Amino acid sequence: MTRLLLLLGLAPTLALADPPTILDAKAHPSGMGWKISVTLVHGDEGWDHFADGWEVLDMAGNSLGFRELMHPHGHNQPFTRSLSSVMIPDGTRKVRIRARCSDGSWSEKDYILKLD
Repeated sequence: MTRLLLLLGLAPTLALADPPTILDAKAHPSGMGWKISVTLVHGDEGWDHFADGWEVLDMAGNSLGFRELMHPHGHNQPFTRSLSSVMIPDGTRKVRIRARCSDGSWSEKDYILKLD
């Protein structure tokens, strides 16, 4: 009974794990598109709970590309991953980036990346 009460007491803490946070992002023209590199941090807890991707969107919310992250990064935090050949419409001056957790939640705040 004591163990059950202890587990129930921890349940709210486990459910409130922080979403991924984008610390930095860079964009470089590459061929016909752009190469986007994103540095993020997340309290990855293993295969059941980890940052599993990030998405580039235009300012209207249209998806321009998605970078899937295939495994937890555990103690390798923060980490940077890139996505090449992102097609960004001519004249676009900035994009939004958001990160996703394997529990289906998204970063609380989009990262705004200015394009040079």
